[in-house]
Amino acid sequence: MYEEKTMHPKATDFIQSMIEFIEGLIDKGAAYNVDGNVYFNVNRAKDYGKLSKKSIDDLKSGARVDINQEKKNPMDFALWKKAKEGEPYWNSPWGKGRPGWHIECSVMAKTLLGETIDIHAGGEDLQFPHHENEIAQSETLTEKPFANYWLHNGMLTIDNQKMSKSLGNFFTVKDIGKEFDLEVLRFFLLSAHYRSPINFSRDVMEQLRNGLERLYNGKSNLEYLLDKALDRELTEVEKDILKKIDEYKYDFVENMEDDINTADAISSLFEIVKYSNSNFNEKTPKFVIQYTYDNLIELSKILGILYKKDEILEEEILKLIGKRTKARKEKNYQLADEIRDELKEKGIILEDTQEGVKWKRV
Repeated sequence: MYEEKTMHPKATDFIQSMIEFIEGLIDKGAAYNVDGNVYFNVNRAKDYGKLSKKSIDDLKSGARVDINQEKKNPMDFALWKKAKEGEPYWNSPWGKGRPGWHIECSVMAKTLLGETIDIHAGGEDLQFPHHENEIAQSETLTEKPFANYWLHNGMLTIDNQKMSKSLGNFFTVKDIGKEFDLEVLRFFLLSAHYRSPINFSRDVMEQLRNGLERLYNGKSNLEYLLDKALDRELTEVEKDILKKIDEYKYDFVENMEDDINTADAISSLFEIVKYSNSNFNEKTPKFVIQYTYDNLIELSKILGILYKKDEILEEEILKLIGKRTKARKEKNYQLADEIRDELKEKGIILEDTQEGVKWKRV
């Protein structure tokens, strides 16, 4: 049975495994030692450059390739580096030194996840050389695919500028959480395709906060109607409503299967909310409302949103309506309007009828 587990491994706990991994590459003739520095020979890798769609010849003149006379090929990369004065080091068959950047990830992945992992993710800036080199050394040693799927996310900009400490626009998720609910931040990240660059600004966050509130209001309205609706047989028209909800769900699934297109998947949630707000009322059969609500929650869980309980309770709503009714009797229309506006901001719409004040969530 599958057991979900989260691990935070430290590279320093896997030094011996790294040494053994490198020894395996040397035994295969894919790595060589030069005076305590061990390099991977990219010419021994199958299809080197297949992830970044670059050839070895094109990469030789790349800006990120170190000029080093020790290497057989300019593209060869370090698996083990000879210790320098003042640096941390570990003992190895090649002398005192430390592991290279790429070997750490391959070894920890192989040890903890197996020779082939399902999904490997990272920023688009890591595709080359880091991920390319992970593939080369891992697949050369194991002769198996290193990862089945690769997800490379686009970069984040701040007010259309690259985030950097020098520009004073560098901040952490914890910093954002002081100003915005972190569910809004998640909604922001989901609002663009993961491979696309995304620009953070407070104006955008405010817009997305309002969008998330609309979804919450739609959820709350369905919860309200569930309490009021009755069970009865469905008409043919009402059966068609279920088909309409199925269409929105199908669109959601199609978008998620299209390279995890969360931006378009979210639109399906808005369509469900818009449709239910426009077509459902207290006379709508409970089964239809429950079916719609269950689908909205199921799809929202996939994205990790709409998990909070309703923030304004019915008791609080009725209390504010009573306060407004009293204000109107006292001809304090300014206060009555203020209460109406307050409820509207919370997603509660009032309707004054001959039978009294009615309210609904939108």
